[in-house]
Amino acid sequence: MDEGTVLVLMSYSLAAFGLAVSAMQLANFRLPYGRYARAGYGCGVPGKVAWVLQESPAFAIAAHALYTGAASLVKPNFVLLLLFVIHYFQRSFIFSLLVNTSKNTPFLSFISAFTFCIYNGYLQSRALAKYTVYPSDWLYSVQFVVGVAMFFVGMAINIHSDHILRNLRRPGESGYKIPKGGVFQFVSGANYLGEIVEWAGFALAAGNLPSASFAMFTACMLGTRALQHHKYYKEKFKDYPENRTALIPIIL
Repeated sequence: MDEGTVLVLMSYSLAAFGLAVSAMQLANFRLPYGRYARAGYGCGVPGKVAWVLQESPAFAIAAHALYTGAASLVKPNFVLLLLFVIHYFQRSFIFSLLVNTSKNTPFLSFISAFTFCIYNGYLQSRALAKYTVYPSDWLYSVQFVVGVAMFFVGMAINIHSDHILRNLRRPGESGYKIPKGGVFQFVSGANYLGEIVEWAGFALAAGNLPSASFAMFTACMLGTRALQHHKYYKEKFKDYPENRTALIPIIL
C-alpha cells in the first residue's frame, strides 16, 4: 500500500474517531483530563510536563517537514505547514509553560494525546509536504485568504480565552469560577470555539482531506466537551448567566 493511500485511510479513521469520541461524550462519558481527571487511568504526569511532552511531537514533525522541504515547497504548502508549526509551537512551549495547574494528568490521557499528536502531525505534514498540489493562484484565492483569516481569528480567541481562564484564581486559590470577558460573555466554551474556528479555517485554506478530517475531529471532540462544561457550570453556579450558551452564541 502506497503512502498516499495510507494518508487517505488515516484521514477517514481520524474523522470516524472524532464521531466516536463525540458519541461517548454525549452519552455523558467525561474524558479524564482537566477538571474531569480522576483515578483509575494510570499514574499521574505533572500537568505542565504532560502538556509539553504530549503536544511537541506535532510541532517537531511539522517543523522537520518545513525545514527539509523549504527549498522545494510551493508557497501555499509552505504557508500551511508554517501555520501548523505556529499553532503547535504556541501550544507546546508557551501555553504549556503558562498553564496554571497543580493537577496531574492521568497517564492514559497523556499517552493518548501524545499518540494523537504523532498521528496527526505525520498526517498533516506528509499531506502538505508531498501530496497536496495547488493551482498557481491558490495563495491569492478567496478560499485561501478567508481560511487563513479564520485560522488567526480562531487562534486569537483561543489564546485570549486561555488567558482569562488562567487568571480566574488568585495565587493560593483553588476550585472553579465563572469565566468572564471576551467570548466567554457569550459562550461557556470560548477556548474550544476558538480552536474549532482555527482548524476550520486551516481546512478551508488547505482544501484537502487530511485537514478536513482534523477539523471534523476537533469540532466533534471539543464541541461536545463544551456542552459538558456548560452543564457543569450551570449545575455548580446558581448565578450562572442564563443568556450564555455552550458553544455557538445564541444558537447552541
